[in-house]
Amino acid sequence: MTYRGLGSGIKRAMEAWPEIDFSDDRDGCLFTATVHRKAVKSSEKGTEKGTEKAAGSPKSPVKTEDKILGRIRQDNAVTTERLGESLGISKRAVLKQIDKLKKSGRLRRMGPAKGGHWEVQ
Repeated sequence: MTYRGLGSGIKRAMEAWPEIDFSDDRDGCLFTATVHRKAVKSSEKGTEKGTEKAAGSPKSPVKTEDKILGRIRQDNAVTTERLGESLGISKRAVLKQIDKLKKSGRLRRMGPAKGGHWEVQ
């Protein structure tokens, strides 16, 4: 594969993360993107020497499964599609959480898939 120029991915990355250094060597058919990490505070470091905690998204104060239960309490005939839409997650994610809730005994389906309803335990 031949390098043909700067694509939109590098441009978007540089706009979103100004700490990227970019060099474009068109003659050598090479570009280099260096992404600098943010400094890690000592309180964020792991307990073992040389390990650090991954900088992920902050934990939501309300778990997804609790959001699902709350939504079902409002409408016990709500569909998995509507649950996903209202929570901003995929239907697959909803089904995974519902399965977890069923196994833990916190949720039960009464009646058929079409025409039935949920019971929060």
